[in-house]
Amino acid sequence: MAHLLREVGIDFVGRAPVRHVFAREISASPETVYRALAEDVPGWPDWFSAVTLARPLDDGARREVRLKGGTRFEETILAAKSPEVYAYRVDLTNAPGARAMVEEWRLAPAGTGTRVQWTFAVDGTAPFRFAFGLAKPGLGQTFRSAVGALDRRLSLR
Repeated sequence: MAHLLREVGIDFVGRAPVRHVFAREISASPETVYRALAEDVPGWPDWFSAVTLARPLDDGARREVRLKGGTRFEETILAAKSPEVYAYRVDLTNAPGARAMVEEWRLAPAGTGTRVQWTFAVDGTAPFRFAFGLAKPGLGQTFRSAVGALDRRLSLR
């Protein structure tokens, strides 16, 4: 059953009760990475293996995302500043116990490539926060794998 989450802003990334931050350098430029994140939303399943569907809604102001295992999200874009930041808030999800979620992708030049930083900020019931805390190693592996696949995909273009 899907439920509405609390409406939070981009500042939630810095004050959420549980935050996971991951970073990795890749060879593609910040502009190229930004385009893949923000402008090619339907392409996410091609490089982010946990994502089975991603599609823009409302002329790109919102997104629908589905993950392996059946988790679904409807999201609102909070920040889309090329080539530096792309962030979105989850408005509706079927994830039990979630109360607020924001994901932020920060991009910075790193030599001839990009430092990609992903922050996953959440609030929820005590069991949700506990489980999300335990999920950090798995989310880190998912991030590293996804960004590595994105780097390989972008190097073919």
